[in-house]
Amino acid sequence: MHDPAVLRSMHLARFQAEPAIFVAPGRVNLIGEHTDYAEGFVMPVAIDFATLAGISPRTDGKIVMYSENYSEERTFDAAAMPTKPSKHWTDYPLGVVAILAGEGHKIPGFSLSLWGDVPLGSGLSSSAALEVVTALAVLSLIDVTYPGPVLARLCQRVENEFVGANCGIMDQFISVNGKENHALLLDCRDLSFKLAPIPEHVALVIANTMVKHSIAGGDYPTRRAESEAACAVIASHRPGVPFLRDATLEDLEKWGHEMAPKSLMRARHVISEDLRTVAAEKALEDGNLVELGRLMAEAHTSYSKDFEGSCVEADLMVELAQDLPGLIGARLTGGGFGGCTINLVERSDAAAFAKTLAARYKAKTGIDPQIHICHASGGAHRIQ
Repeated sequence: MHDPAVLRSMHLARFQAEPAIFVAPGRVNLIGEHTDYAEGFVMPVAIDFATLAGISPRTDGKIVMYSENYSEERTFDAAAMPTKPSKHWTDYPLGVVAILAGEGHKIPGFSLSLWGDVPLGSGLSSSAALEVVTALAVLSLIDVTYPGPVLARLCQRVENEFVGANCGIMDQFISVNGKENHALLLDCRDLSFKLAPIPEHVALVIANTMVKHSIAGGDYPTRRAESEAACAVIASHRPGVPFLRDATLEDLEKWGHEMAPKSLMRARHVISEDLRTVAAEKALEDGNLVELGRLMAEAHTSYSKDFEGSCVEADLMVELAQDLPGLIGARLTGGGFGGCTINLVERSDAAAFAKTLAARYKAKTGIDPQIHICHASGGAHRIQ
């Protein structure tokens, strides 16, 4: 984790002003993939990769943003902020300002320093951490607070309405509401949630395949459309099924023959994944790690075979982990088509596990993976 004291001295040197400092974590999803837009369940964990923000007020009506990761400073006029994205890192903090202004808040000039260690493009939600930490910082300046779920929704709107990414609520929600040593079971319909304990002796080992098959390339919208087409078939027989969240595996047995084969597969994944995600929360509550591992394995198979959201490298990474000492469960996590696997591993075995998994993967693919050993962390907050 980056050092707040270093950020403070950076901000002080650059802007000659003492900053208030905030932190927001990235996340990894334990289970519950592509269930969010069916108003289903997800179970993310906040991790100890995070984004830090330092903020101080200005008197010249300017908004100045500096990113240490990009070594770049940009200046805007607080009275005439951009209303459209420019495909630049500033889109995320600017989007936050735009959404808050749209809520009727008058945003004064400020200096903002940003510094994060959430690996970019690895599916660990660097953008959500950036939005949440900026929102907390700017709100502190105007002395406004929002309840966690409301703040998460505002940050999701930054993605949907300003940046133009059609993402669900999970990433922002866990960044705001995460709790140390807990996973969070989120009901994407009403945003109610339960915290489930992750035992102290369990480490989260995140293995980045270093492969990114773009989900923007049409795969993601296609999968979503296929899922929704299956739901429409069920709804034509049972009007009370607006989303696959409301459907059952029995519905698929009855009416699956009326669906396109791919739609049936996608629906089977989404409906069974919801059941697994709720069962995984219970397994954590009961301390039943064997059951949790079984559910993760089933979730990976479903994601790979029924949803066809995996790839050769991700399937290989999961397979290579299976016989390693200390493994509790492994699966592909995040949007899919590459990215990272999440491995729950006995903490005492985690370092050896990471080393062996990396060596095996490199031997098979020629690719050096990045492997991170993390633990479940708390949500966004002010540090100093």
